[in-house]
Parts: sequence; structure tokens; C-alpha cells
Amino acid sequence: MVLFSGGLDSILACKVLQEQGIVVRGLKFISPFFSYDLIDDQRQRSYKEKIFQKYGIPVEVVDITPEYLKMVVAPKHGYGRYANPCVDCKILMVKKAVSLLDEFGASFVATGEVLGQRPMSQRRDTLRIIERDSGADGILLRPLSAKLLKETKPEIAGVVDRSRLLAITGRSRKEQIRLSRHFGITDYPAPAGGCVLADPILSKRFRKIFSLWPDFDAADCILAQTGRHFLMPGGSWLVVGRNKAENEAMETLLKDGDILLKARTCPGPLCILRRYKKGGDLVYSARICARYAKVSQLPVEIEARYKDGTICKKVQVQDIPDDRQIQGLMF
Repeated sequence: MVLFSGGLDSILACKVLQEQGIVVRGLKFISPFFSYDLIDDQRQRSYKEKIFQKYGIPVEVVDITPEYLKMVVAPKHGYGRYANPCVDCKILMVKKAVSLLDEFGASFVATGEVLGQRPMSQRRDTLRIIERDSGADGILLRPLSAKLLKETKPEIAGVVDRSRLLAITGRSRKEQIRLSRHFGITDYPAPAGGCVLADPILSKRFRKIFSLWPDFDAADCILAQTGRHFLMPGGSWLVVGRNKAENEAMETLLKDGDILLKARTCPGPLCILRRYKKGGDLVYSARICARYAKVSQLPVEIEARYKDGTICKKVQVQDIPDDRQIQGLMF
């Protein structure tokens, strides 16, 4: 079982093992913070077919959202520069892979990790922590850096030929590029982080959400990645669409209890009011909604309705918040 991000390192880890005649199965983990578009069955099938056709690697897509949401609030090994819990993330993934070994008839776990490539999660001491805390002692192989690391059980048993593994280290990509040519791989993703928890802007928003609403769910994490966000005076969460694409997406993100706001008499954004508690937040949210609408003159009517289409309230907005007030609520 190989942890498969879809990046070059994980592709090469699979190919190095396949070259030895080892049957490999990739595990593509998804959560609201990375690759969550694959929650859709059709996209998932398309992705698996594409990876197999391009690289000859069979992949299983595994949703780890429930475990991830519990971990991300207070990761044992802390966050990276932003809200990225890289060490705990890798521990969680390896632990999940270990739990699936019997199901797929596999005997060990492999990753595309490279010693010294990442400052937080790929130091020598951290690689050892990941192996220990994931319950993968002796059965976690890093094919790209294996010759620089302690021998694993599959190597000792002769299942894997250690002499045909690699000794790549550091942040340079030269060896990986050379290896990709060896395997005839010319079309692979550029190295880049695909996790929104490492985004400098989104990470601040997520940290705020984790703090304010410890009962947050996957739907909250997806909504957090769309639109402008406001913490209302009464504690409600308002999200304002920034363009047509976001407005269309936001209609699909409504959940029970949400209130959808929209200007009735002029073009404007869709707004979602979530975690609403009775009070002035609804009227204030309507004023913000009007602030971003194409209002020719006031008053303007903002309609608020529930997910099922039931009208909650119609607000006649007489004035809109100024820039200072808006900035004070944004997060």
C-alpha cells in the first residue's frame, strides 16, 4: 500500500517497487482540505482511470474526513507555518493504510517521502516519529530514501531488494527528474502543496473557525474556502459570494439551519448566514448583502430564506455599513 498524493514522489515510489515485481496499490486520501472533489463518485472513477492509464498504478480513494476533523483542531505535534498539521497528518494516513493492509492483502506500507525534503515532516527524527506513532514499526518503507534509513522488515525478508532502492536526500529535484526519465514519465504535476491548511490566508480563517466553533464539520470547511467571511456581532457567520461562480457554488453548500440572503430588486451576491442566533445579525447581514449588490439607490429589499425555500424575512435596507465597519467584521 503506497500513500499516493499524485505528485512525482509518490508516483516514483510506486514505480520503484513495481520495477521489482511488487504488486502496488496506491491510497489516495481525501478530506475537505485536499482532493475533496473526489468525494463525487463519477470524478473518483475518472481519476482512478486516468492514473492507471498514465502510470499503470491502481489507486483506491479513501475519505478520512471524520478522523481528520478530530485531529486538526489540536494536533499532537503542532502546526507548521500556518494551520498545516503535517506530522500528525502523515501519522493519520500511515495508520489508516496499516489498518487496510489485510483488506487488500498487502504486507507493508510505502510513501514517497524524501529525507530532508520538508523541514517539518521529513527530518530523520520526524520520519521515525511517524513510523512509531502510526503503528507501522518496521513495515513503513520510503523507497526514495531507503538506503539512508534503517532497514525495514520487507527488506530484511527479501520481499524488497534494498540494493534497488534509492538514497535521495534534500530539496533538490534532480534525482527525481532523472528517475522519471528512467521510467518514461514525462507528464507529472509540478511540486506544489495541495493542502489549503498551508494557505497563508485560508489558514487564518480555519484557525478562527476551529477556535469559535469546535463542532465544525466538513460542510463548514468547504464553505470556508469560498467568498468573503464575516463574524457578526451576535456570533453568526456570514459568507458573501464574490462572483457568479461562487454564487452558484454557494447554493449547493446550503445546509439545514442556514439562511440564504439575496437582493430582490437589483443584481447582487448570494450570502449564507450560518450558525444564526436570533438577534440583530440577520438585519446586519442584509445590510452587508446590500453593500456588495449593484444598488442604484436605497432602500433595497433583501430576501432571506431557508434551504427549503421558505421565506424567513424580507429586510428593507435603508443604509449600508461603511468600509471601516466591514473591515472590522471580516476574517
